[in-house]
Amino acid sequence: MTSTLAPAPAARTSPGRAPAGQQRRTRVLALPEARWAAAALALFLVALPLQLTGTPAWAWTPLYALTYAAGGWEPGWAGLRALREKTLDVDLLMVVAALGAAAIGQVMDGALLIVIFATSGALEALATARTADSVRGLLDLAPARAARIAADGREESVAVEDLAIGDIVLVRPGERVGADGRVLDGASDVDQATITGEPLPVAKERGDEVFAGTLNGTGALRVRVERDASDSVIARIVRMVEEASETKAPTQLFIEKVEQRYSLGMVAATLAVFLVPLAFGAELTGALLRAMTFMIVASPCAVVLATMPPLLSAIANAGRHGVLVKSAVVMERLGEVDAVALDKTGTLTEGTPRVTDVRPLAGSGLDAAGLLRLAAAAEHPSEHPLARAVVAAARERGLALLDAEDFDSTPGVGVRATVEARRVAVGAPARLLTDADHTGSAAADLAAELEDGGRTAVLVTVDGTPVGLLGVADRLRPDAIATVASLTSRTGAAPVLLTGDNPRAAARLAAEVGVEDVRAGLLPADKVSAVRELAAAGRRVMVVGDGVNDAPALAAAHTGVAMGRAGSDLALETADAVVVRDELAAVPAVISLSRRARGLVVQNLVIAAVFIACLVVWDLAGNLPLPLGVAGHEGSTVIVGLNGLRLLREAAWRRAAVPDGAEAARTPATG
Repeated sequence: MTSTLAPAPAARTSPGRAPAGQQRRTRVLALPEARWAAAALALFLVALPLQLTGTPAWAWTPLYALTYAAGGWEPGWAGLRALREKTLDVDLLMVVAALGAAAIGQVMDGALLIVIFATSGALEALATARTADSVRGLLDLAPARAARIAADGREESVAVEDLAIGDIVLVRPGERVGADGRVLDGASDVDQATITGEPLPVAKERGDEVFAGTLNGTGALRVRVERDASDSVIARIVRMVEEASETKAPTQLFIEKVEQRYSLGMVAATLAVFLVPLAFGAELTGALLRAMTFMIVASPCAVVLATMPPLLSAIANAGRHGVLVKSAVVMERLGEVDAVALDKTGTLTEGTPRVTDVRPLAGSGLDAAGLLRLAAAAEHPSEHPLARAVVAAARERGLALLDAEDFDSTPGVGVRATVEARRVAVGAPARLLTDADHTGSAAADLAAELEDGGRTAVLVTVDGTPVGLLGVADRLRPDAIATVASLTSRTGAAPVLLTGDNPRAAARLAAEVGVEDVRAGLLPADKVSAVRELAAAGRRVMVVGDGVNDAPALAAAHTGVAMGRAGSDLALETADAVVVRDELAAVPAVISLSRRARGLVVQNLVIAAVFIACLVVWDLAGNLPLPLGVAGHEGSTVIVGLNGLRLLREAAWRRAAVPDGAEAARTPATG
């Protein structure tokens, strides 16, 4: 256990690596997409008030022209490249639509379309860059240099990339382990939450495996390197995140899949409406007017708006309730989920160890308060998470902390201190019971009982005699049981528990929340394999996690959701959605909200299709005036837009938060 009396050495850095904890984040204006979008927005904001205040056209027309150029040249060029590959890209269609609006006098409308489209592209580029930043930043968890012990016993500082399999490295107290390997000598507690997600440091001694990037406690370790730096677990996590992100099936809104074919058909039909009458002797002006009217009433604006307002309204509503959904594509995909995989530590649990049991032994002369007071006094100088949990438990019960002297900490064993002239030891039962008297058997039985229940057993001895045990565990979130039940009802199957924690603790928690499929002791690669196994069975898997070790699974999943309050940067950037307020119950609610949004999309598509069909038939079979065609087209656009905005209401979130099957029992007043 870490003692405050043993300060950790200063962190070492190198020119090629960011200091630990320092974020390497891409600046917004470092991205060309962001610079062009900002220029287009600035020009538009200057031109708009000039136009609205009646300034002569020569003052604002050039500004709008520059807006078109700044915001439209990149997507336009990308669309032309796609057209060269025989693909009608939505980028090109948007630019053409903006130019078409300008051609019929709607210069401001076209400029606004350009600004919105450029801003959307810039935000997408920024999100991609920030994700890449976090992936690269993960490598900073491992130190830049390590202390290698030469054959003659000399110590030399070398770059971790230069370490070879078989080298011996020294890991001092408070340092991060430089390479994956096995302990040759020494004992310490190592915090390896970044790799396994375990909430408590793990005792390491001769023969135990350690991982690069994990944080050493107070003991010194000599470690034999067993993997190259490029093959360490932390490096493999980086590769898995990158590969999963690249190989994930391309995501596209449903309407974008339809729009490609629809737009091609509309272009062909518009040409036919223009050319066929000309072939039969119609006047050029009349044929052109009819074709323009057809193009306007048949354009996919209402069809596109059928999708975006419901999804964007759902995103805004979820955001108000602490769930950040990163795109409309993600909101659409959330409703498709039919299987959920949950992390344990920091997701189903709070991620902080707490004292759950205070068990004095018979004949010790102590009650629960006396036992906890002694243990807290001895642990108070320590920085170990278990020590903090014991001290916090004493303070929560209003117990005054006693003074401790002659504090001593032994890695992997525990702490000792003199409290009220008695030598108090607090630590691992297996280590402290070796020299215990005959009461040790009772203490051992109680320790086994606590550990069988998924707790970490902490033995307290006074002058070498066991006097009681404490049980420490990561506390379940208050809404975990209800959330698991809600996810089960929404997906039709109970969630799967994927954790790097030990099987006994995982099984205990799973039984408590109602999960039957438990997979424990998993490394990040094992979690990815589990997700892909479910996906291979035809399931659309949502992964909910918070740690670095969850990031590859978040990237590989159909949809990844990160818990935001204590989530690692990599998990937050890799995930498709973030539960900012750490309310686990928001996960099933956002699934339901997505499904409601998809339902409104279908309604809007029906409305848009009816309007388009009626106006097209009128134009082809009769004589639809152009102003009336524009009014009908814009009217359908307004109707589907307003229909989609219904999801902005507070009632929409309340309904989404109600478990399936429970809404029928609700009274009208609660809707």
